Amino acid sequence: MTVADIGEFGLIAAIQAVLPPDPAAIVGVGDDAAVLQVPGGRVVASTDLLVEGRHFRRDWSAARDIGVKAAAQNLADIAAMGAVPTALLFGLAIPGEVAVAWVLDVTRGMVAECDRAGAAIAGGDVTSADAIMLAITALGHLAGGEPVTRGGARAGDVVAISGPVGRSAAGLALLEAGAADDPAGLIAAHRRPQPDYPAGPRAAAAGATAMIDVSDGLVADLGHIAAASGVRLDLRTASLPGTADLAAAAGQLGADWHKWALAGGEDHALTATFPANQDVPPSWTVIGSADRGSGVLVDGKTWDGAAGWDHFRKPRYLSV
Repeated sequence: MTVADIGEFGLIAAIQAVLPPDPAAIVGVGDDAAVLQVPGGRVVASTDLLVEGRHFRRDWSAARDIGVKAAAQNLADIAAMGAVPTALLFGLAIPGEVAVAWVLDVTRGMVAECDRAGAAIAGGDVTSADAIMLAITALGHLAGGEPVTRGGARAGDVVAISGPVGRSAAGLALLEAGAADDPAGLIAAHRRPQPDYPAGPRAAAAGATAMIDVSDGLVADLGHIAAASGVRLDLRTASLPGTADLAAAAGQLGADWHKWALAGGEDHALTATFPANQDVPPSWTVIGSADRGSGVLVDGKTWDGAAGWDHFRKPRYLSV
């Protein structure tokens, strides 16, 4: 059965049947808008797009993988503000010949990742289109705290990260090479990023001065903090967690793992700055320091490779 077979409202009804009820919703899915309880009276919101052929390929990722990825990359933005994710809205543009089962599996993937983050799907919209596109809006709350922005880093702070980077980029390289051997699960990391959502609120509670989700590449995203805060960030590659798996994959492909770790993006680890006179929270790893100046140094030098992903530089994928 295709989307065209059941039509717009049939597809909406099918998606609604997949969604679990949200006990925090005053008005849930099925009305003109959702009404949600918001602790503290402030809402944290972020939005993103995923386009087939640029952000995902159906021959490389199952529908549930795509749903997980769509939810994760948006919910991570909420955590990067030091906030708790609470809800997701998604818009779906899709050709009529796509199977309904594929749409429902995308939805199930989003539901699974929302469950992992403690959030719920509050509603959305569908429309016909020549290509598949998902438009995701994530919402969260600060639990009475203050947001952690990109602009608060200070000279003397340490730079820390909540998880490994480069795994998604390495997985993409393995997929492009048609590699069958992936003992470290790098392809799975590309298909289903696993942000540490509680790391954001923990960092805020520990006094993080600036924070960002590493979505486009570590050097590029640290560059946003450096520019917004008016500091220079010095990154130590020897301190990055999880690089042994990257080095093994790089040896397999004849590649340089540093490029994956520093410019790959899409792992959705959080990176933040903290005052140097206090410990970073559990699960965070110190990878550098902040000083007077501007820009980002890698092992004391200017990084001469690509700093991260740029949508208008080249396609992420080769073909659909």
